[in-house]
Amino acid sequence: MGLDQRLLDILACPEDKGPLWYFEDEAILYNPRLKHVFAINEGIPVLLVDEAKQVSEEEHRRLSSKKSEE
Repeated sequence: MGLDQRLLDILACPEDKGPLWYFEDEAILYNPRLKHVFAINEGIPVLLVDEAKQVSEEEHRRLSSKKSEE
């Protein structure tokens, strides 16, 4: 079950307040500016800065490429 589009329209990164990319198949929200991934657990976005995971440059390229294919 994906996130509601109305929710996605208002979600923002808690750190830089910018938009997030949603990857339903991976259950994550991604901030490409800070290279942070936020998990979505049981349909609930975990938008806590301390819980965000920093991604490698390689993972950033993969997610950016995946986003551009949408």
